[in-house]
Amino acid sequence: MKKPYQKRRKTKSQPGPANPKLVLFNKPYGVLTQFSGSEDELTLKPYIPYNDVYPAGRLDKDSEGLLLLTNDGSLQDKISHPKHKLPKTYWVQVEGEPDEAVLQQLRDGVELNDGMTLPAEAFVMAEPDNLWPRNPPIRERQTIPDTWLCLVIREGRNRQVRRMTAAVGHPTLRLIRAAIGPWRLAGMQPGQWREVPPVW
Repeated sequence: MKKPYQKRRKTKSQPGPANPKLVLFNKPYGVLTQFSGSEDELTLKPYIPYNDVYPAGRLDKDSEGLLLLTNDGSLQDKISHPKHKLPKTYWVQVEGEPDEAVLQQLRDGVELNDGMTLPAEAFVMAEPDNLWPRNPPIRERQTIPDTWLCLVIREGRNRQVRRMTAAVGHPTLRLIRAAIGPWRLAGMQPGQWREVPPVW
């Protein structure tokens, strides 16, 4: 016997927080993008004074730069979910001197063990202005030069930028995220944060 049609109920979307926040943070090298960890691990807790915000996306422990935190689940999804393809800009210090053919490889897409990357923007840049020293400093070899690249990607795979530069023969020495969509470091030093209007 055919069952009578039942109209599916629409689920109500969860209301956003009464006081939405968006925090921009310049994550120092060696800090985890979480608020808890073991005694010998550096976390976000000493830096961020709010207990109701969470990272929108991740940034590796050995990478530096812009991390966004929010208490708004909808905004967190817009920032971090791959379907939105929000551009992320990285300053990448690599070993060697990539030529135009290498840069074109990065632009066209690189074959990684989890598939081909999406097309990216890639170009050589000067060392960023007012760049803070890294602690500990990078491993330098006098016989091998290094180069700064600007890479803009629209994915968020695990350690993607490092794997991309390694795949084209230029391992990453230092990695700094400079921007996520419209939000930028804009002069913040490591460990500094600022709150901005949570609109996009």
